[in-house]
Amino acid sequence: MPDRNAPAPDDPIRPARFIGSEIYRGSSYGGAHPLRIPRVSTVMDLARALGWLPSERYLTSPRAKPAALTVWHTQDYVAALQRAEAAQAVPDEVRLRHKLGTLSNPVYPEVFRRPATAAGGTIMAAALLRDGGRIYNPGGGTHHGMPDRANGFCYLNDPVLGILNLRHAGVRRIAYVDIDAHHCDGVVAAFGDDPEVLIVSTHEERRWPFTGRIDERGAGNVWNLPLPRGTHDGDMARARDEMILPRVADHRPEAIILQCGADAIEEDPLSRLSMSNNAHRAVLQGLMPLAPRLLVLGGGGYNPWSVGRLWTGIWATLAGEEIPDRLPPEAEAVLRRLSFDHLRLGRNPPEAWFTTLADPPREGAPGAGIRERLTLLKNRARAEV
Repeated sequence: MPDRNAPAPDDPIRPARFIGSEIYRGSSYGGAHPLRIPRVSTVMDLARALGWLPSERYLTSPRAKPAALTVWHTQDYVAALQRAEAAQAVPDEVRLRHKLGTLSNPVYPEVFRRPATAAGGTIMAAALLRDGGRIYNPGGGTHHGMPDRANGFCYLNDPVLGILNLRHAGVRRIAYVDIDAHHCDGVVAAFGDDPEVLIVSTHEERRWPFTGRIDERGAGNVWNLPLPRGTHDGDMARARDEMILPRVADHRPEAIILQCGADAIEEDPLSRLSMSNNAHRAVLQGLMPLAPRLLVLGGGGYNPWSVGRLWTGIWATLAGEEIPDRLPPEAEAVLRRLSFDHLRLGRNPPEAWFTTLADPPREGAPGAGIRERLTLLKNRARAEV
């Protein structure tokens, strides 16, 4: 069996491209919010320190204009989001209607510009993928956003906008795969009844938003695998080989979108899963041959070292770069500059968080219920042939 963590050869005609922006540097949801940490800027700095992000591969994300956002979001909501940024406050009726200015979805200085930049990157990627290729937009992946309200730290839903813009580019059959610790409720709200959009989600069971039951089917296109607490690399490998890759292959997609949230990692403070970052790269490696167009997005992730190391390793996989056993001094310095006193381990980080990208594998016996759940989903697949 091939090594799924080995770098894949890059396409010399259409090399992988990275979409980023300086807006993520220093932008924060506020000092008490889980998204107070630097994420995309860390990935950009690490990739450059490793020599993996030459200027010809880097694209600056545009900011999506309101007209581009209202192909799914309501005009009233987009206007309310713009007003919230201008005023840095919202009236009570806006808070109630659009869920802006809450603890989860606070008003902060770039509350419109930052999510509109993430959405603009995903929209641009969809247009660029018309003729094929691989694109990475780590600022994207805001899969909880709803048409008329913010939801779960997500003000806009860039995966939905990406799918709609792939459609506009003439791409019909799309596979959306989501390996965030939280279920992709906003994407299901948009495409759960569309048989041409396959939705495959692995997520922690009994975790917010408490959707994504294993028996949810949509139009037959929705496949959910709730993961029990403690799910590790071995469990995720089973999910990859027995559920994710077979469902995607059977769909015969023209394009794949992978939402690669980093919050399923053992050290993340907002989940109780126990994967290493090798699990995410292995899923990506398995998906890469299955469609001529691939868009990889970020998502959750609330430990700055876990996010930076995982998402930089994802870029290495997309770009065909070899992950070193030990980081060079320039890359190590990027990780040593991070701090996170709100995390117990963050007050005394392990040395490996500074010196490596790849975690040690986290294997183990199958988690409780994993085999039974995969059997249930395989039986459903056989019945639908």
